[in-house]
Amino acid sequence: MTASRRYSGKTADERRAERRLALLGAALDIWQEQGWAAVTMRGVCARANLTDRYFYESFANRDALLATAWEQVRDETLRMVLDAVAAHIERPALEQLRAALDVVVHHAQEEPARAQILFGDHAGSAVLEQLRRQTVQETTGLLIELARPHLKPDVDGLEFRVNVLLGIGGFVEIMLAWRSGLLDADADTLVDHLTGVGTSLSRMFLKSSAEGEIPAD
Repeated sequence: MTASRRYSGKTADERRAERRLALLGAALDIWQEQGWAAVTMRGVCARANLTDRYFYESFANRDALLATAWEQVRDETLRMVLDAVAAHIERPALEQLRAALDVVVHHAQEEPARAQILFGDHAGSAVLEQLRRQTVQETTGLLIELARPHLKPDVDGLEFRVNVLLGIGGFVEIMLAWRSGLLDADADTLVDHLTGVGTSLSRMFLKSSAEGEIPAD
């Protein structure tokens, strides 16, 4: 097999991957500075010092770039959540929930520009609105699986899904309101309140205190 031709010690595939990362990084920078609507093909190319031709080498259009940028931040956030839960895997479910809420809320406080990618106003972008709805559903499924070992044996699956979906959708709206200044609370206080809501929603589904979960009524 003929070896790939190299330029400056890199193959064509390696250079293509570098250009894609440069475009994605430029898009994320502009998004964090000015919002998603400011992410344009020409603006991203100018920030990355690349021509239009290289944009279309990696992305079919602007929506494809926006989707890729959003998915990258979403995946980073989900990894933080899973790491937080894994660090408390031997603890009761509500302690795992608090750990997950704590890492997301504090990350949003510490990196507000980054947080606007997930918890910003996406009105006007059909692709971002669709990704948000899809992620709410996927996160609901993920949390149901994480909670399964802690559930009572007779839990109604549909009822539990409805409550988890309510919690995830409500969390997204609360984060939007908090970031917009509509909720006057620091991160620790917000985590306390969110954990309280999670406790209320989950009380009928989790095992009793005898099995290491929440106190029985």
